[in-house]
Amino acid sequence: MSYIAIEGPIGAGKTTLAELLAERLGGKLVLEEFEENPFLPQFYQDQQRNAFQTQLFFLLSRFRQQLDLEQRDLFYENVVSDYLFIKDRIFASITLNDEELALYEEVERSLVRRVPEPDVVIYLQASIPVLMANIQKRGRPYEVNLKEEYLAAVADAYNDYFFHYRQSRLIVVDANRLDYLTQPEEIDRLLLAIYRDPAPPVEYLASPVPIFNPEGD
Repeated sequence: MSYIAIEGPIGAGKTTLAELLAERLGGKLVLEEFEENPFLPQFYQDQQRNAFQTQLFFLLSRFRQQLDLEQRDLFYENVVSDYLFIKDRIFASITLNDEELALYEEVERSLVRRVPEPDVVIYLQASIPVLMANIQKRGRPYEVNLKEEYLAAVADAYNDYFFHYRQSRLIVVDANRLDYLTQPEEIDRLLLAIYRDPAPPVEYLASPVPIFNPEGD
């Protein structure tokens, strides 16, 4: 069984890609249950007051989902998830104060040992303007108050984490001008990278359209 996890900051297109890959592979789709978090709307209104309970709910919810992955589903050869368990730690490092983070880490350490590592991680990178545009396009009411400074901090934390990531094979995708819904051929290119043999431990897939045009066209 292949376990593929897709990661990236808010608005990178993780869920869309996970759904398309799971459909192409006939795999089991695992989506993070962010809408079940009752603290999330309050978090976007007042991060400092609501960060700890928001992160703790996410941590325990994602842990329960990850435990289910330990039980191999005989009906599926592949599993595709739109998040990596460690993502909660990335957000916690930004949103929690020192005392809250110390308590959070104590809980996390007792859980992470039981979480399976994916075979391949796909990291979607995108600029802040692209992320903000995607967030506005999907129109979730509680994200209206999301500040660009917070999104930039999240993106920086992701970049730093994956710069040092070595736990699984990593494919970094430049998603700035990539839309898998309108560019289905890019799914084929990504699948070739996922199942490349032999495969490099880290691979970078550039956008099909150059991000910078020196001619100014």
